Amino acid sequence: MELDTLYRELAFKAVRSSGPGGQHVNKTATKIELSFSIVASEAFTELEKERLQEKLSNRISQDGILSLQCGETRSQHRNKAIVIERLVTLLKDALKVAKPRKKSKPSKSAIERRLRSKKGHALKKANRKPPSID
Repeated sequence: MELDTLYRELAFKAVRSSGPGGQHVNKTATKIELSFSIVASEAFTELEKERLQEKLSNRISQDGILSLQCGETRSQHRNKAIVIERLVTLLKDALKVAKPRKKSKPSKSAIERRLRSKKGHALKKANRKPPSID
């Protein structure tokens, strides 16, 4: 992933934000909407693009555009920095390859310990029952 190329491919749109701020919030566009096309991006290899599309399929539109937005602060510049940071984190997490799980067996002592505790619980519950009269 080439971050310089990625930053150049980002498209931003400033929108009026909701929330506290009084009259100021009604006349300034501080909320940032970020759009990024994974398919058209030159920052990723084809393998990386496939992995991103697979992992982020629920966040990508039918046009192949990943959209994020931020309206946390009253500053447009701060919101822009936050949304870029979120995008980079999201992409890095999606590109991580999970290590294959190595199968392992429990040790003999662990198996014996488990069986001993099961017998102890069974005995405890059996002792709670009233004795049978035969």
